[in-house]
Amino acid sequence: MPNKNTEFFNKRALFVRAVRYSIPVLLGYLAIGVAFGLLLADAGYPWQLSLVMSVVMYAGAGQYIAVGLFAAGAGLMEAALVQFVVNARHMAYGLTMLKRFNMTGALKYYLIFALTDETFALLSSLPTEPQGALSGQETGRAETLEERAWFMFYVSLLDHGYWTAGSVIGAAAGSLIPFGMEGIGFALTALFIVLLIEQIYRIKKPLVFLVSALIAVIAATVFPSRLSLLMGMAISLLVVQFIQNMKGVAYGKDSEFSG
Repeated sequence: MPNKNTEFFNKRALFVRAVRYSIPVLLGYLAIGVAFGLLLADAGYPWQLSLVMSVVMYAGAGQYIAVGLFAAGAGLMEAALVQFVVNARHMAYGLTMLKRFNMTGALKYYLIFALTDETFALLSSLPTEPQGALSGQETGRAETLEERAWFMFYVSLLDHGYWTAGSVIGAAAGSLIPFGMEGIGFALTALFIVLLIEQIYRIKKPLVFLVSALIAVIAATVFPSRLSLLMGMAISLLVVQFIQNMKGVAYGKDSEFSG
């Protein structure tokens, strides 16, 4: 009995903390989810499609693009290629989270599926190894691997729920009430900007973001539009890792890029 009660309390406390931790994504996902639903309804598709896409596809920007591909009558191969290019950045996310997810057991399969840009921003801010006390903060216990796994699972599941709820609300509202679509597509970009600012304040290593932003601008001017995002991310990762290694050798762990 004590073990069961403790387990229930731990998971309940973890869920509550996951809700608090994911509030920035809640506010953003409801907004851009509604925007996606409105675009889908404006294109003439039923609201049920937003539910299916958000639960099964769950691709954020990929879903926005899918609406345009549907409307343009794109073929399966063309749509698959476009989605691969747009979502190729997730390969970098997966490599970054590999060590964290390897400690989560069977939960890792859903964590991999649910790793969106915004969820990655939240989970990557956590220490690689469990350190603090999440569910055990009240008792002073150190966080366990199991608690860390469930915390990441709850954050991912909540983010998935936020997005699905927003998209269904938007699609249902768009089917019933006429809306002007001007500027709706900027909602996703706005969320990325908010999350970027949140990450800068949280990590307190602005030089990393400045270097990455500079490389992104250069990549956008040098490479074709379909490759600029992927190339910018790849080059940024290499450059930041190189500077981190150089700084680590020169100054030790307290350098700007260390972590």
